[in-house]
Amino acid sequence: MKIALIGASGFIGSGLREEALSRGHQVTALVSNPAKLATAPNLNVKAVDVNDSAALATALAGHDVVISAFSGHAQRDVREAYGRGMRSIIAAAKQAAVPRLLVVGGAGSLEVAPGKQLVDSPEFPAEYKGSAEGARDALHWLRDEPTLDWTMLSPSMMILPGPRTGQFRLGGNQLLFSADGKSEISVADYAVAMLDEAERGAHRRQRFTVGY
Repeated sequence: MKIALIGASGFIGSGLREEALSRGHQVTALVSNPAKLATAPNLNVKAVDVNDSAALATALAGHDVVISAFSGHAQRDVREAYGRGMRSIIAAAKQAAVPRLLVVGGAGSLEVAPGKQLVDSPEFPAEYKGSAEGARDALHWLRDEPTLDWTMLSPSMMILPGPRTGQFRLGGNQLLFSADGKSEISVADYAVAMLDEAERGAHRRQRFTVGY
């Protein structure tokens, strides 16, 4: 497949990039600073401003799948920056008529009890609230899209460096916990789940989650 990967040099984006390349896909890495990425077979690196919808649409055109790992974490107001970027990405995906848009979501909008989302828990860390609320906003926007073929994959509560095991569970809108009470997934295994979705399309127009 021809995959356009937005945010390909970030923490999660790097894992997605390496997993996609290991499977033999052609990857267009769309980043703000191309100097961060070394050349590699099947990798084409392009500079792009996610807030320039027209330019972004041009970069996305002709790809089979677009994966967004955009986060907005570098900005002071993360929720506002993430929201502005995601609205631009959604608009560009529609303008470019890409077949599918896959989005890296957050764990904050997953339920920890009926009707109660993780981000609304009193113990949710304040420093992550902006990005969690931004990802929840994006989920609402995607669900309101009448025709866009989208999927959002939310990680577990903790997404960490770690091995690629290929052994994990998938869930829907509820946060996953392991037998020892932890809610974790490695970046490498998150990337496996995302690329599986890109190849198989098992969760079209849905949000799902992955964890141990």
